[in-house]
Amino acid sequence: MKQLSPTELASWLADTQTPAPLLLDVREAWEYALCHIAGSENRPMNSIPATVTELDAERPTVVICHHGMRSYQVGVFLERAGFDDIYNLAGGVAAWADAVEPAMARY
Repeated sequence: MKQLSPTELASWLADTQTPAPLLLDVREAWEYALCHIAGSENRPMNSIPATVTELDAERPTVVICHHGMRSYQVGVFLERAGFDDIYNLAGGVAAWADAVEPAMARY
Protein backbone atom coordinates (compact mmCIF):
# COMPACT_ATOMS: atom_id res chain seq x y z
CA MET A 1 0.00 0.00 0.00
CA LYS A 2 1.26 3.42 -0.88
CA GLN A 3 0.93 6.46 1.38
CA LEU A 4 -0.41 9.57 -0.32
CA SER A 5 -0.15 13.06 1.13
CA PRO A 6 -3.10 15.44 0.88
CA THR A 7 -1.21 17.67 -1.56
CA GLU A 8 -0.31 14.67 -3.74
CA LEU A 9 -3.98 13.66 -3.82
CA ALA A 10 -5.06 17.21 -4.66
CA SER A 11 -2.61 17.24 -7.59
CA TRP A 12 -3.86 13.87 -8.79
CA LEU A 13 -7.49 15.02 -8.65
CA ALA A 14 -6.62 18.24 -10.51
CA ASP A 15 -4.86 16.35 -13.33
CA THR A 16 -7.49 15.95 -16.03
CA GLN A 17 -5.14 13.73 -18.06
CA THR A 18 -5.08 10.99 -15.41
CA PRO A 19 -8.13 8.86 -14.51
CA ALA A 20 -9.49 9.81 -11.11
CA PRO A 21 -9.16 7.25 -8.32
CA LEU A 22 -12.05 5.97 -6.25
CA LEU A 23 -12.07 8.03 -3.06
CA LEU A 24 -13.26 5.50 -0.49
CA ASP A 25 -14.15 7.19 2.81
CA VAL A 26 -14.43 4.53 5.50
CA ARG A 27 -15.61 6.73 8.35
CA GLU A 28 -19.03 6.44 9.95
CA ALA A 29 -21.93 8.19 8.21
CA TRP A 30 -22.14 10.90 10.88
CA GLU A 31 -18.45 11.72 10.38
CA TYR A 32 -18.87 11.85 6.61
CA ALA A 33 -21.88 14.17 7.03
CA LEU A 34 -19.73 16.64 9.00
CA CYS A 35 -17.01 16.88 6.36
CA HIS A 36 -15.68 14.94 3.41
CA ILE A 37 -13.62 15.30 0.28
CA ALA A 38 -15.81 16.15 -2.70
CA GLY A 39 -16.46 13.13 -4.89
CA SER A 40 -15.71 10.58 -2.17
CA GLU A 41 -17.89 7.55 -1.55
CA ASN A 42 -18.83 6.72 2.03
CA ARG A 43 -18.63 3.07 3.06
CA PRO A 44 -18.06 2.67 6.79
CA MET A 45 -15.16 0.41 7.70
CA ASN A 46 -17.37 -2.33 9.13
CA SER A 47 -19.31 -2.60 5.84
CA ILE A 48 -16.26 -3.25 3.65
CA PRO A 49 -16.02 -7.06 4.09
CA ALA A 50 -19.66 -7.51 3.06
CA THR A 51 -19.42 -5.15 0.07
CA VAL A 52 -15.87 -5.70 -1.17
CA THR A 53 -17.13 -7.42 -4.33
CA GLU A 54 -18.94 -4.20 -5.28
CA LEU A 55 -15.61 -2.40 -5.56
CA ASP A 56 -13.46 -2.43 -8.72
CA ALA A 57 -10.18 -4.17 -7.86
CA GLU A 58 -8.62 -2.72 -11.04
CA ARG A 59 -9.33 0.93 -10.18
CA PRO A 60 -6.84 2.94 -8.15
CA THR A 61 -8.43 3.45 -4.74
CA VAL A 62 -7.57 6.07 -2.13
CA VAL A 63 -8.84 5.02 1.30
CA ILE A 64 -9.75 7.90 3.62
CA CYS A 65 -10.64 8.25 7.29
CA HIS A 66 -10.22 10.90 10.00
CA HIS A 67 -6.48 10.53 10.72
CA GLY A 68 -5.32 7.65 8.51
CA MET A 69 -5.49 4.66 10.85
CA ARG A 70 -8.81 3.07 9.87
CA SER A 71 -8.05 3.73 6.22
CA TYR A 72 -4.72 1.95 6.61
CA GLN A 73 -6.48 -1.10 8.08
CA VAL A 74 -9.01 -1.13 5.24
CA GLY A 75 -6.19 -0.76 2.73
CA VAL A 76 -4.47 -3.84 4.15
CA PHE A 77 -7.76 -5.74 3.93
CA LEU A 78 -8.25 -4.68 0.29
CA GLU A 79 -4.72 -5.71 -0.64
CA ARG A 80 -5.29 -9.13 0.91
CA ALA A 81 -8.52 -9.33 -1.12
CA GLY A 82 -6.54 -8.88 -4.34
CA PHE A 83 -6.58 -5.12 -4.89
CA ASP A 84 -3.23 -3.92 -6.26
CA ASP A 85 -3.52 -0.15 -6.53
CA ILE A 86 -4.37 1.00 -2.99
CA TYR A 87 -3.37 4.32 -1.43
CA ASN A 88 -3.84 5.46 2.15
CA LEU A 89 -4.48 9.18 2.60
CA ALA A 90 -1.81 10.01 5.16
CA GLY A 91 -3.34 12.02 8.00
CA GLY A 92 -6.87 11.56 6.66
CA VAL A 93 -9.41 14.35 6.27
CA ALA A 94 -7.79 16.19 9.18
CA ALA A 95 -4.57 16.56 7.16
CA TRP A 96 -6.59 17.34 4.01
CA ALA A 97 -8.25 20.23 5.87
CA ASP A 98 -4.88 21.50 7.08
CA ALA A 99 -3.08 21.29 3.74
CA VAL A 100 -5.69 21.58 1.00
CA GLU A 101 -9.09 22.77 2.20
CA PRO A 102 -8.71 25.01 5.26
CA ALA A 103 -12.41 25.98 5.24
CA MET A 104 -13.44 22.33 5.73
CA ALA A 105 -15.30 21.62 8.97
CA ARG A 106 -13.23 19.78 11.58
CA TYR A 107 -14.03 17.55 14.50
